[in-house]
Amino acid sequence: MIRIAVTSVLVDDQAKALRFYTEVLGFVKKKDLPAGAYRWLTVASPDVSEGVELALEPDAHPAAKAYKKAMFADEIPAASFSVDDIQAEYERLKALGVKFRSKPSQAAPATVALFDDSCGNLIQIAQG
Repeated sequence: MIRIAVTSVLVDDQAKALRFYTEVLGFVKKKDLPAGAYRWLTVASPDVSEGVELALEPDAHPAAKAYKKAMFADEIPAASFSVDDIQAEYERLKALGVKFRSKPSQAAPATVALFDDSCGNLIQIAQG
């Protein structure tokens, strides 16, 4: 059976991304290994120790930068994270200074909100 082990978001600064994804979003660092000029850096949900990891991939390739810019301009999220209580998570993240593009709103069959991860991506949170 095939399973998703790692997925990734392209980030403009791995150290800044690690701070945002751990200190603000609440993920935990899983792997941090040297990889040439960059790092193999992953985070995961704290409640799922052996779950899917999110790689914080450097956007150093010119195609990556163009892709990110286009996705951001069109307000297409780079990733979507599930939450149990979207309103509470929206309020928590806003209080931490996260810049939202949209308040929680119904997008059948879920309620979603979109925010800027400060690393060049829009991220969606969803409930339902």
